[in-house]
Amino acid sequence: MAARIGLVKQLHCAFLNAKLSVLSAGIRRCSALSYSESHKEFTSKRVRRKFIDFFKEGYEHRVVSSSPVRPRGDPSLLFVNAGMNQFKPILLGCPDPRSEMASYRRVVNSQKCVRAGGKHNDLEDVGKDVYHHTFFEMLGNWSFGDYFKVEACAMAWRLLTQEYGIPADRLYISYFSGDVANGLPADEETRQIWLSMGVQPDHVLPFGMKDNFWEMGETGPCGPCTEIHYDHIGNRNAASLVNADSPDVVEIWNLVFMQYNREVNGSLRPLPQCSVDTGMGLERLVTVLQGKRSNYDTDLFTPILSAIHQCSKVPAYQGRTGEADVGQVDMAYRVVADHIRTLSVCIADGVYPGMTGAELVLRRILRRAVRFTTEVLQAPEGALASLVPTVAHILGDAYPELHTESERIMDLINQNEVQFLSSLKQGRRVIDRTLSNMDKDSAVFPASVAWSLYRNLGFPLDLIDLMLEEKGKVVDKKEMAVLEDEYEKLRLQSEEDDGDRVNQLDLHSLAELQSRGVPHTDDSPKYCYSLGPNGQYVFQPCRASVLALYCDGSLVSEVIEGQRCGVILDQTSFYAEQGGQAHDQGYFTKDGLQDVLFPVKSVRLAGGYVVHQVTAAETLRTGDQVQLHLDEVIRLGCMVKHSATHLLNFALRELLGPSVSQRGSHCTANRLRFDFSVKGSLSVSELQQVEELVQNIIRQNAEVHIEEIPLSKAKQITGLRTVDEVYPDPVRVVSVAVPVSDLLNSNTTEQASVELCCGTHLLKTGAIKDFVIVSERQMVKGISRILAVTGDEAKKARETGQAMEEELESLAAQVGAASSLSIPAAQRLSKEVGLLMNAVDITPIPQWQRRELQNRLKGMQKTSNTTIRKLEIKEAALKAKELLIKHSNKPVVVDFIHTDSISVLMKTVLQLSKSSPDSMVMLFSHLQLSGKVLCACQVPKGSASDSALKWAHYVCARLGGNADGSTDVAKGVGNSANLADITDILHWADEFAQNKIQKAS
Repeated sequence: MAARIGLVKQLHCAFLNAKLSVLSAGIRRCSALSYSESHKEFTSKRVRRKFIDFFKEGYEHRVVSSSPVRPRGDPSLLFVNAGMNQFKPILLGCPDPRSEMASYRRVVNSQKCVRAGGKHNDLEDVGKDVYHHTFFEMLGNWSFGDYFKVEACAMAWRLLTQEYGIPADRLYISYFSGDVANGLPADEETRQIWLSMGVQPDHVLPFGMKDNFWEMGETGPCGPCTEIHYDHIGNRNAASLVNADSPDVVEIWNLVFMQYNREVNGSLRPLPQCSVDTGMGLERLVTVLQGKRSNYDTDLFTPILSAIHQCSKVPAYQGRTGEADVGQVDMAYRVVADHIRTLSVCIADGVYPGMTGAELVLRRILRRAVRFTTEVLQAPEGALASLVPTVAHILGDAYPELHTESERIMDLINQNEVQFLSSLKQGRRVIDRTLSNMDKDSAVFPASVAWSLYRNLGFPLDLIDLMLEEKGKVVDKKEMAVLEDEYEKLRLQSEEDDGDRVNQLDLHSLAELQSRGVPHTDDSPKYCYSLGPNGQYVFQPCRASVLALYCDGSLVSEVIEGQRCGVILDQTSFYAEQGGQAHDQGYFTKDGLQDVLFPVKSVRLAGGYVVHQVTAAETLRTGDQVQLHLDEVIRLGCMVKHSATHLLNFALRELLGPSVSQRGSHCTANRLRFDFSVKGSLSVSELQQVEELVQNIIRQNAEVHIEEIPLSKAKQITGLRTVDEVYPDPVRVVSVAVPVSDLLNSNTTEQASVELCCGTHLLKTGAIKDFVIVSERQMVKGISRILAVTGDEAKKARETGQAMEEELESLAAQVGAASSLSIPAAQRLSKEVGLLMNAVDITPIPQWQRRELQNRLKGMQKTSNTTIRKLEIKEAALKAKELLIKHSNKPVVVDFIHTDSISVLMKTVLQLSKSSPDSMVMLFSHLQLSGKVLCACQVPKGSASDSALKWAHYVCARLGGNADGSTDVAKGVGNSANLADITDILHWADEFAQNKIQKAS
């Protein structure tokens, strides 16, 4: 390391000397500036623009747009939480070599970030202070194997002190002091760079692993970092306040020098290529440049705070915190201002409030914002959504999707607000009911109930605490932590690999492959298929050489029988999972061993290499020749579903308009799944029309045109559908019915399904044969999911739907004549209706037909229940009449009647009590086959002779059963198994009632 530092010093000596004179002059000029005069110049828009232009124009950085806050193919993250997230493929050494990203060397951007949920979670801190946020913008510049420490430090210093005019004496630098346990020396190289640029020695400070060593995660690229801190006070030495959690001295820029990789065993290995990753929060920088002490006092927030005040019933924002913030009014202002930015950005990027993952976190953010808006700020319903245009005005120049999606954002916020306010009432009832059942001396509220409110009803935890505090209760925090841990374990377990995932190449193995000159896999043979004369698809055979084997984290020259490994070939006909299409399956055979099969369990892409996961059936070595055997049935099934997905996407857009956008898809050989944005579920008519549009294109047997063209040309095609992915260049364009050349030359006005797609597709749409949507439902408000089947499965779904419709017609005729049936027969008919309802709910049939059948069955169920009720009332009236004659106007009536229905028994009690209002009535029914005894009773209203519930409970308890009800009416059940004489029950019931009457008199 020391030798490297010395070499770097020599290499950059001339650079430093040249920079020193410029920087020194710059520092003097900046120090001479009236710092307060510069505050007015720096609007947040200008600060962001200057940062981008500084690196673009001065240092030839490529400007890369912010990625959406939903991570691209990274299940380890709920949200994009740092500028480097979208560049992880480069840092991990595995970008698609055909993509634009693979050519990145110097990059600059402003990245939208959300830190709420997961490892980086600022949600509960937002509002309590003046600097925490759930959404923020990260300004950053990157070098991928280009410049390193010297240039990065010099650029940062020049931008801050010369371009932004920050006085150098207010800036403090921290650097890595080394770590003995990890065998890491102090980063003296960086310290010397700062000193060489004229930074005072007492402003360059050493810190350890916690503050100045950055790691991507438990494994992966990492390295020392140097941070630039700003002293808000000035004219003093504030070195002791750096990294001391002082609000007066804050970090504004972090420069990370990625030079190591953290291995699985915890050790550190030098990276084959060093990189620079810097990050500076826009909100903090603007606070400094506008001369404020709070992020909320800058022009990123003041318009929102003003808009909140306009629709609230509280005084204007005053910036108070802690005890000075009486009633948490200013905290509420900050919560709502922060959360509406997060909600707007997330929804614009396709993350909608829901029940799992990032969607669940956003749901909690929305509900927290609603509570503070309505309860603390006393704003009317709808006030939260009314802030969206203000957010779009502030951020829309940088992120134009906020303008185009404003209406959708407001609709979703309003819908979710109504839902939450309803849940709030329900939650209060749950809390009140739980408190009423608790021991009055207990101050601890059940954690299980609190967790249910949080997890199922979306109650913010601080709201639960506040509501309980008002009642003098607290939640058991330890038990809550246990429940949260259990939930997290279950969640992680459900996301765990099923064991079929491929041995993924690590960073060093990828670098080793490249250093050995191992060429990227030629996977063009996966597209080598044609239509034979009989209309069958013919897949060309593929023969390949084994170029590399990857096993247990390293490249090996051979594997033996039984070992699982990743196999890299010079070429392959196997499709690697990507673009929403499942990977191919099949097997290899080795030359000379045609009867020994090497099953391919999964196929993945890594940095231009296609890695086949194989369990070796025999020794396999690099250099071996293999024949690839594709499972053609599975491949063709995937081709059918993928082409059908394109037709579905086209049909939805044709029917519902351009606002429909794809939010995800997945195709397997058996079915397809398609997620898309739409206000509500599709109607029966819309479902039918979508199916009809797709079927029309299938019947046309339209040709599927596929052409590989430059990405820039592809993006000029009218009507092109894209999703948020990094596309290769050149890119494959898939167009149905219209040749790609016609689309490029604008030679057609015909509407066509045209998408950028790397998947395998049919050559003609007729092979889809049939198409049926078997499910369509809203996953969260604003996003629907369609499941569909094709071919024989579609035909089967139609036939099943027709059979169910015929069964419904038969039942409908019987329900119409049910008034002439006996009660048991009517009940059996009702049960048949219920069974058919269940079958309709779960059986694959056309979704439009399911909706129609469900609606009719609900009506039939209602009619059936009404018929049964009328029959029961009629029978109860007859039995009550007989009992009235038998018992006349006795004060206590106890008797048996013949019925199998507790409903008839209770109705008879009610009829008899109506005719004899001053009598205590208890009736029983003995079900001889089961031995059960049904009981129902009623006592006169306001009776002094005790309650009906106590009476029923007394009798049923003696029968080993139980009862429930109220003071006036009750019912229960017991068992006659231990009774010698069933009439004993009448004696107990009469005796209890007579005793109560005597006591009352």
